[in-house]
Amino acid sequence: MSLRLLQHRADDGTRSVIAATAEGAAFVIGIDSVRALAGKAIAEGRDLAAAAAACGAGASVDIATELAAGRLLAPIDHIDPAHLIMTGTGLTHLGSAEGRDKMHRDAAAAETQTDSMRMFLEGVAGGKPAPGEVGQQPEWFFKGDGSALTGPGQPLVSPPFGQDGSEEPELAGIYLIGPDGTPFRLGLCLANEFSDHVTERHNYLWLAHSKLRPAALGPELLVGTPPEHIGGTSRIYRDGALLWEKPFLSGEANMSHTIANLEAHHFKYQLFRRPGDVHVHFFGTATLSFADGVKTEEGDVFEIEAAPFTLPLRNALAKTEPTSVVIRTL
Repeated sequence: MSLRLLQHRADDGTRSVIAATAEGAAFVIGIDSVRALAGKAIAEGRDLAAAAAACGAGASVDIATELAAGRLLAPIDHIDPAHLIMTGTGLTHLGSAEGRDKMHRDAAAAETQTDSMRMFLEGVAGGKPAPGEVGQQPEWFFKGDGSALTGPGQPLVSPPFGQDGSEEPELAGIYLIGPDGTPFRLGLCLANEFSDHVTERHNYLWLAHSKLRPAALGPELLVGTPPEHIGGTSRIYRDGALLWEKPFLSGEANMSHTIANLEAHHFKYQLFRRPGDVHVHFFGTATLSFADGVKTEEGDVFEIEAAPFTLPLRNALAKTEPTSVVIRTL
Protein backbone atom coordinates (compact mmCIF):
# COMPACT_ATOMS: atom_id res chain seq x y z
CA MET A 1 0.00 0.00 0.00
CA SER A 2 1.87 3.10 -1.24
CA LEU A 3 1.80 6.13 1.03
CA ARG A 4 1.62 9.62 -0.42
CA LEU A 5 2.17 12.76 1.65
CA LEU A 6 0.72 16.14 0.70
CA GLN A 7 1.05 19.62 2.16
CA HIS A 8 -2.18 21.57 2.71
CA ARG A 9 -2.86 25.21 3.47
CA ALA A 10 -6.38 26.10 4.60
CA ASP A 11 -8.14 29.30 3.59
CA ASP A 12 -7.10 30.88 6.91
CA GLY A 13 -3.43 30.04 6.27
CA THR A 14 -3.24 27.05 8.62
CA ARG A 15 -0.86 24.42 7.30
CA SER A 16 -1.26 20.65 7.63
CA VAL A 17 0.06 17.40 6.19
CA ILE A 18 -2.20 14.82 4.55
CA ALA A 19 -1.42 11.10 4.40
CA ALA A 20 -3.08 9.36 1.46
CA THR A 21 -3.34 5.70 0.46
CA ALA A 22 -5.59 3.71 -1.84
CA GLU A 23 -8.05 3.49 1.06
CA GLY A 24 -8.43 7.24 1.48
CA ALA A 25 -6.74 10.35 2.87
CA ALA A 26 -6.68 12.06 6.25
CA PHE A 27 -4.84 14.86 7.99
CA VAL A 28 -1.82 13.85 10.09
CA ILE A 29 -2.44 15.05 13.64
CA GLY A 30 -0.10 17.75 14.95
CA ILE A 31 2.13 18.07 11.86
CA ASP A 32 2.30 21.23 9.74
CA SER A 33 4.94 20.28 7.14
CA VAL A 34 6.52 17.25 5.53
CA ARG A 35 9.91 18.59 6.58
CA ALA A 36 8.80 18.60 10.22
CA LEU A 37 7.46 15.04 9.89
CA ALA A 38 10.75 13.91 8.32
CA GLY A 39 12.74 15.54 11.10
CA LYS A 40 10.58 13.76 13.66
CA ALA A 41 11.09 10.43 11.86
CA ILE A 42 14.87 10.88 11.82
CA ALA A 43 14.96 11.81 15.52
CA GLU A 44 12.84 8.78 16.45
CA GLY A 45 14.62 6.32 14.17
CA ARG A 46 11.44 5.57 12.20
CA ASP A 47 10.60 5.70 8.52
CA LEU A 48 8.16 8.33 7.26
CA ALA A 49 5.20 5.96 7.08
CA ALA A 50 5.70 4.83 10.68
CA ALA A 51 6.18 8.41 11.88
CA ALA A 52 2.93 9.50 10.19
CA ALA A 53 1.06 6.53 11.62
CA ALA A 54 2.37 7.26 15.12
CA CYS A 55 0.97 10.80 14.96
CA GLY A 56 -2.51 9.43 14.29
CA ALA A 57 -5.10 10.20 11.64
CA GLY A 58 -7.37 13.21 11.88
CA ALA A 59 -10.28 14.22 9.70
CA SER A 60 -10.63 12.60 6.32
CA VAL A 61 -10.12 14.75 3.24
CA ASP A 62 -10.76 14.56 -0.52
CA ILE A 63 -7.42 15.47 -2.06
CA ALA A 64 -8.84 16.01 -5.56
CA THR A 65 -11.26 18.58 -4.15
CA GLU A 66 -8.47 20.31 -2.24
CA LEU A 67 -6.30 20.42 -5.38
CA ALA A 68 -9.12 21.97 -7.39
CA ALA A 69 -9.63 24.57 -4.64
CA GLY A 70 -5.94 25.54 -4.74
CA ARG A 71 -5.27 24.41 -1.19
CA LEU A 72 -2.47 21.92 -1.95
CA LEU A 73 1.13 23.14 -1.88
CA ALA A 74 4.30 21.63 -3.23
CA PRO A 75 4.88 18.55 -1.02
CA ILE A 76 8.18 19.91 0.33
CA ASP A 77 9.50 23.36 1.16
CA HIS A 78 11.71 25.12 3.68
CA ILE A 79 11.01 28.07 5.95
CA ASP A 80 14.22 29.61 4.56
CA PRO A 81 14.20 29.19 0.76
CA ALA A 82 17.99 29.51 0.64
CA HIS A 83 18.20 26.15 2.39
CA LEU A 84 16.25 24.32 -0.30
CA ILE A 85 18.54 23.41 -3.19
CA MET A 86 17.22 22.36 -6.59
CA THR A 87 19.55 20.41 -8.89
CA GLY A 88 19.25 17.81 -11.61
CA THR A 89 20.89 15.28 -13.88
CA GLY A 90 20.38 14.87 -17.61
CA LEU A 91 21.02 12.27 -20.31
CA THR A 92 19.80 9.64 -17.84
CA HIS A 93 16.86 8.08 -19.69
CA LEU A 94 16.96 5.49 -22.43
CA GLY A 95 13.88 6.60 -24.34
CA SER A 96 12.37 4.23 -26.86
CA ALA A 97 14.29 1.26 -28.27
CA GLU A 98 14.13 2.86 -31.70
CA GLY A 99 15.64 6.05 -30.34
CA ARG A 100 18.46 4.18 -28.63
CA ASP A 101 19.27 2.22 -31.78
CA LYS A 102 19.38 5.42 -33.81
CA MET A 103 21.69 7.07 -31.30
CA HIS A 104 24.06 4.11 -31.43
CA ARG A 105 24.02 4.00 -35.23
CA ASP A 106 24.66 7.73 -35.49
CA ALA A 107 27.45 7.53 -32.93
CA ALA A 108 29.12 4.64 -34.77
CA ALA A 109 28.90 6.43 -38.11
CA ALA A 110 30.26 9.76 -36.95
CA GLU A 111 33.98 10.45 -36.92
CA THR A 112 33.59 12.39 -33.71
CA GLN A 113 30.90 12.11 -31.09
CA THR A 114 29.24 15.09 -29.50
CA ASP A 115 29.85 15.56 -25.80
CA SER A 116 26.17 14.78 -25.20
CA MET A 117 26.43 11.51 -27.12
CA ARG A 118 29.60 10.49 -25.30
CA MET A 119 28.04 11.24 -21.92
CA PHE A 120 24.87 9.33 -22.80
CA LEU A 121 26.79 6.25 -23.98
CA GLU A 122 29.09 6.35 -20.95
CA GLY A 123 25.96 6.34 -18.77
CA VAL A 124 24.53 3.37 -20.68
CA ALA A 125 27.81 1.52 -20.14
CA GLY A 126 28.50 2.45 -16.53
CA GLY A 127 25.48 4.12 -14.97
CA LYS A 128 24.18 0.99 -13.23
CA PRO A 129 27.01 -0.29 -11.04
CA ALA A 130 26.73 -3.20 -8.61
CA PRO A 131 25.26 -2.32 -5.20
CA GLY A 132 27.85 -0.56 -3.06
CA GLU A 133 29.88 0.60 -6.05
CA VAL A 134 29.89 4.01 -7.72
CA GLY A 135 29.34 4.12 -11.47
CA GLN A 136 29.75 6.64 -14.24
CA GLN A 137 29.33 10.30 -13.31
CA PRO A 138 26.23 11.88 -14.92
CA GLU A 139 25.61 15.32 -16.32
CA TRP A 140 24.70 17.62 -13.42
CA PHE A 141 23.19 21.09 -13.22
CA PHE A 142 22.06 23.65 -10.65
CA LYS A 143 18.42 24.65 -10.94
CA GLY A 144 17.89 27.20 -8.19
CA ASP A 145 16.82 27.48 -4.57
CA GLY A 146 13.47 27.34 -2.82
CA SER A 147 12.41 30.69 -4.25
CA ALA A 148 12.14 29.00 -7.68
CA LEU A 149 10.04 26.08 -6.40
CA THR A 150 6.55 26.19 -7.91
CA GLY A 151 3.57 24.37 -6.48
CA PRO A 152 0.67 22.67 -8.28
CA GLY A 153 -1.55 25.12 -10.11
CA GLN A 154 0.94 27.97 -9.83
CA PRO A 155 2.38 29.61 -12.97
CA LEU A 156 5.78 28.68 -14.32
CA VAL A 157 7.33 32.06 -15.02
CA SER A 158 9.78 32.57 -17.87
CA PRO A 159 12.12 35.56 -17.47
CA PRO A 160 11.97 38.43 -19.99
CA PHE A 161 15.29 37.38 -21.53
CA GLY A 162 14.16 33.76 -21.96
CA GLN A 163 13.96 32.46 -25.51
CA ASP A 164 11.75 29.48 -24.65
CA GLY A 165 9.78 28.07 -21.77
CA SER A 166 9.07 24.37 -22.17
CA GLU A 167 8.13 21.43 -20.00
CA GLU A 168 10.28 18.48 -18.93
CA PRO A 169 8.08 15.73 -17.40
CA GLU A 170 10.07 13.71 -14.91
CA LEU A 171 10.57 12.50 -11.36
CA ALA A 172 12.29 14.42 -8.60
CA GLY A 173 13.89 12.90 -5.53
CA ILE A 174 13.22 14.77 -2.26
CA TYR A 175 15.85 14.70 0.50
CA LEU A 176 16.43 16.07 3.98
CA ILE A 177 19.94 16.21 5.43
CA GLY A 178 19.97 14.81 8.95
CA PRO A 179 21.72 16.35 11.97
CA ASP A 180 24.88 14.29 11.34
CA GLY A 181 25.03 15.13 7.61
CA THR A 182 23.31 11.95 6.41
CA PRO A 183 21.06 12.49 3.36
CA PHE A 184 17.62 10.91 3.81
CA ARG A 185 15.49 10.29 0.74
CA LEU A 186 11.90 11.16 1.69
CA GLY A 187 10.38 9.99 -1.59
CA LEU A 188 9.65 10.93 -5.19
CA CYS A 189 7.48 13.63 -6.73
CA LEU A 190 6.05 14.13 -10.17
CA ALA A 191 7.85 17.17 -11.58
CA ASN A 192 8.05 19.66 -14.42
CA GLU A 193 11.69 20.69 -14.76
CA PHE A 194 10.86 23.78 -16.83
CA SER A 195 13.74 24.87 -19.13
CA ASP A 196 14.79 27.15 -21.98
CA HIS A 197 15.57 24.72 -24.80
CA VAL A 198 16.24 27.38 -27.44
CA THR A 199 19.07 28.77 -25.32
CA GLU A 200 20.43 25.27 -24.69
CA ARG A 201 20.24 24.33 -28.37
CA HIS A 202 22.24 27.40 -29.42
CA ASN A 203 25.28 26.19 -27.49
CA TYR A 204 25.43 23.31 -25.03
CA LEU A 205 27.76 25.39 -22.86
CA TRP A 206 24.69 27.55 -22.18
CA LEU A 207 23.00 24.63 -20.41
CA ALA A 208 23.52 26.37 -17.07
CA HIS A 209 21.67 29.45 -18.33
CA SER A 210 18.84 27.35 -19.74
CA LYS A 211 18.29 25.62 -16.39
CA LEU A 212 18.10 28.70 -14.15
CA ARG A 213 14.33 28.71 -14.25
CA PRO A 214 11.52 27.76 -11.86
CA ALA A 215 10.41 24.14 -11.58
CA ALA A 216 7.13 22.63 -10.42
CA LEU A 217 6.38 19.67 -8.18
CA GLY A 218 3.20 17.63 -8.22
CA PRO A 219 1.16 17.64 -5.00
CA GLU A 220 2.08 14.11 -3.86
CA LEU A 221 5.28 12.82 -2.28
CA LEU A 222 5.45 9.07 -2.95
CA VAL A 223 7.07 7.47 0.10
CA GLY A 224 9.10 4.26 0.16
CA THR A 225 11.07 2.28 -2.42
CA PRO A 226 10.91 3.97 -5.86
CA PRO A 227 8.95 1.99 -8.48
CA GLU A 228 11.08 0.37 -11.18
CA HIS A 229 8.72 1.55 -13.89
CA ILE A 230 6.61 4.68 -14.08
CA GLY A 231 4.64 5.53 -17.19
CA GLY A 232 2.71 8.72 -17.67
CA THR A 233 1.51 11.32 -20.13
CA SER A 234 2.66 14.86 -20.79
CA ARG A 235 0.24 17.35 -22.39
CA ILE A 236 0.03 20.98 -23.42
CA TYR A 237 -3.29 22.83 -23.67
CA ARG A 238 -3.76 26.12 -25.51
CA ASP A 239 -6.98 28.10 -25.06
CA GLY A 240 -8.54 25.02 -23.47
CA ALA A 241 -7.79 22.71 -26.42
CA LEU A 242 -5.21 19.93 -26.48
CA LEU A 243 -2.17 21.14 -28.43
CA TRP A 244 0.31 18.29 -27.84
CA GLU A 245 0.33 14.95 -26.01
CA LYS A 246 2.93 12.24 -25.58
CA PRO A 247 3.63 9.38 -23.16
CA PHE A 248 6.79 9.42 -21.06
CA LEU A 249 8.63 6.77 -19.09
CA SER A 250 10.72 6.97 -15.94
CA GLY A 251 11.93 4.74 -13.12
CA GLU A 252 15.15 2.74 -13.18
CA ALA A 253 13.84 0.24 -15.72
CA ASN A 254 13.78 3.12 -18.22
CA MET A 255 17.00 4.82 -17.14
CA SER A 256 20.69 4.45 -17.99
CA HIS A 257 21.63 5.22 -14.37
CA THR A 258 20.40 3.87 -11.09
CA ILE A 259 18.90 6.39 -8.72
CA ALA A 260 21.55 5.33 -6.19
CA ASN A 261 24.30 6.26 -8.66
CA LEU A 262 22.78 9.68 -9.32
CA GLU A 263 22.47 10.22 -5.56
CA ALA A 264 26.05 9.13 -4.91
CA HIS A 265 27.44 11.66 -7.37
CA HIS A 266 25.31 14.47 -5.95
CA PHE A 267 25.84 13.89 -2.26
CA LYS A 268 29.57 13.12 -2.57
CA TYR A 269 30.03 16.88 -2.22
CA GLN A 270 30.15 17.97 1.41
CA LEU A 271 28.42 21.20 0.42
CA PHE A 272 25.27 19.14 -0.22
CA ARG A 273 25.36 17.40 3.17
CA ARG A 274 24.66 20.45 5.33
CA PRO A 275 22.35 19.47 8.22
CA GLY A 276 18.81 20.74 7.86
CA ASP A 277 18.95 21.46 4.13
CA VAL A 278 16.31 20.16 1.74
CA HIS A 279 17.30 18.92 -1.73
CA VAL A 280 15.04 18.55 -4.75
CA HIS A 281 16.92 16.57 -7.42
CA PHE A 282 15.42 16.10 -10.89
CA PHE A 283 16.24 12.75 -12.51
CA GLY A 284 15.75 13.69 -16.18
CA THR A 285 13.45 12.79 -19.04
CA ALA A 286 13.43 11.55 -22.63
CA THR A 287 10.20 13.31 -23.69
CA LEU A 288 9.98 16.96 -24.74
CA SER A 289 7.40 18.86 -26.79
CA PHE A 290 10.28 21.04 -28.00
CA ALA A 291 11.79 18.02 -29.76
CA ASP A 292 8.52 17.72 -31.70
CA GLY A 293 8.70 21.32 -32.88
CA VAL A 294 6.23 22.81 -30.40
CA LYS A 295 6.78 26.50 -29.59
CA THR A 296 5.04 27.36 -26.34
CA GLU A 297 3.14 30.58 -25.76
CA GLU A 298 2.16 32.53 -22.68
CA GLY A 299 -1.00 31.03 -21.21
CA ASP A 300 -0.27 27.46 -22.39
CA VAL A 301 -1.04 24.92 -19.66
CA PHE A 302 1.32 22.03 -19.00
CA GLU A 303 -0.23 18.85 -17.59
CA ILE A 304 1.75 15.85 -16.36
CA GLU A 305 0.23 12.72 -14.87
CA ALA A 306 1.58 9.27 -14.06
CA ALA A 307 0.57 6.35 -11.85
CA PRO A 308 1.03 5.61 -8.97
CA PHE A 309 0.54 9.37 -8.43
CA THR A 310 -3.19 9.99 -8.38
CA LEU A 311 -3.25 13.75 -8.98
CA PRO A 312 -1.96 15.57 -12.05
CA LEU A 313 0.52 18.44 -12.07
CA ARG A 314 -0.80 21.46 -13.98
CA ASN A 315 0.94 24.79 -14.45
CA ALA A 316 0.39 27.64 -16.89
CA LEU A 317 3.24 29.39 -18.69
CA ALA A 318 3.64 33.04 -17.68
CA LYS A 319 6.20 35.70 -18.55
CA THR A 320 7.55 38.65 -16.60
CA GLU A 321 8.06 42.16 -17.87
CA PRO A 322 11.63 43.33 -18.59
CA THR A 323 13.34 44.95 -15.63
CA SER A 324 16.43 47.11 -15.40
CA VAL A 325 19.24 45.87 -13.17
CA VAL A 326 21.78 48.49 -12.13
CA ILE A 327 25.12 47.32 -10.75
CA ARG A 328 26.60 49.85 -8.33
CA THR A 329 30.10 50.16 -6.96
CA LEU A 330 30.54 50.70 -3.23
